[in-house]
Amino acid sequence: MSDGEELRSQLRALIGADSVLTADADTASFLVDQRRLYRGSALAVAVPHDVGQVACIVGWCNQQRIGVVPQGGNTGYCGGATPDESGRQLLLSLRRLNRIRSIDADNFSLTAEAGCVLANVQQAADAAERLFPLSLGSEGSCQIGGNLATNAGGLNVVRYGMARDQVLGIEAVLPDGQVFDGLKSLRKDNTGYDLKSLLVGSEGTLGVITAATLKLWPKMRSSATAILAIATPADAIRLLGVLKAQAGERLSSFELLPRIAIELTTRHVEGVIDPLTTVYPWYILCELTSAAVEPLSELLQQILADAAERSLLLDAALASSERVRAAFWRLRESVPEAQRRAGPSLKHDISVPVTSLPAFISEASLWVQTHVSDGVLVCYGHAGDGNLHFNVSCIDASRNEAFLAQEPQLRRAIHDLVAKFSGSISAEHGIGRLKRDELAHYASPVALGAMRAIKQALDPNGIMNPGKLL
Repeated sequence: MSDGEELRSQLRALIGADSVLTADADTASFLVDQRRLYRGSALAVAVPHDVGQVACIVGWCNQQRIGVVPQGGNTGYCGGATPDESGRQLLLSLRRLNRIRSIDADNFSLTAEAGCVLANVQQAADAAERLFPLSLGSEGSCQIGGNLATNAGGLNVVRYGMARDQVLGIEAVLPDGQVFDGLKSLRKDNTGYDLKSLLVGSEGTLGVITAATLKLWPKMRSSATAILAIATPADAIRLLGVLKAQAGERLSSFELLPRIAIELTTRHVEGVIDPLTTVYPWYILCELTSAAVEPLSELLQQILADAAERSLLLDAALASSERVRAAFWRLRESVPEAQRRAGPSLKHDISVPVTSLPAFISEASLWVQTHVSDGVLVCYGHAGDGNLHFNVSCIDASRNEAFLAQEPQLRRAIHDLVAKFSGSISAEHGIGRLKRDELAHYASPVALGAMRAIKQALDPNGIMNPGKLL
């Protein structure tokens, strides 16, 4: 019996044969990442039923010195949940840990296991007359454990913050197989280091998140949504200031879209329509929401009238029904799909201070125009919190290979500009395998040293998601 087969036999004895997948037909979908940048090989795919089995698996892997690659919905963009090509790592899928353990509506909290699909968490909160505000384009398939492990952002960060800001407590299996039970539902807890925040965003390199207690909010009773046409990104930032000043915390989303995004989505995604009859250079999708029954449409109209008087608006379309609102959001959320259908693209998930967005877009756009003649810039995203998806798509299918070969030069130029503006090379997608070397290049030696010390202290055998982040 080979060493690999002996290890698989031990694993089956440990957690049951039904929890150990080895056939190619069963494991193939786990071993390639969402963007198909990485194809790995694994000793096996373990699919545990509960946290006890996760603890057994991780403790056994630590004894055997086998790398553990935790995986949620496998919707990440940075290869953080894909094993390497050695065939010696174990893929640990959390999909069976998918129970909503409890909901405390009066405490505005919910405890969910890591394998719960994000949309199901949202629906559970809604059924209790509450809101869980984390919202992503992949919410129908991504899992809450992966959302927390990567500190996901999404569409409502401008009001509610990142995934880390939604967490009250964490349950996780540490690299030695011990279970950290930190599922508290407290708003105030000053007893030492904040271990839950350390685990959130650690991308499975410090342990396996198995459950979390999440913050809930009052259910939204009113909303108003609009697509706005503007001349420049600078007008977008001034408009953001007007909305924040007059709508306050009601402003939940503020998304920037260039004209090319409208053209790509209407051309490549069925059912997407141009919301305005005239062509404009830039657009904003904004939304106000409130837990009270309020005339938000009237408020938004008043704010936009004020913005128009300040010459910040070229045109506007307000959603007159839920159907129209859904169409506006479908346009925004279809941009990644449209880019995929249009052809290859080079992607960057960056953030800079909100007030620096116009200058960054201007300088970065000029660099792309000057150096990437066969590419078109698709710069869009969460302008309300300074996060842009700064992507360049190939416009000539005959030059795909030459276009993709420009990736290292483009990445360095864009990330250097991000550093110049004191920004981040990874705003919401994490580091994973894709940006590991970029983190080493741009992070300060002090920060890298501290992260490596923490990693060594918690995972001295280096079994947790090896080759990712650090």
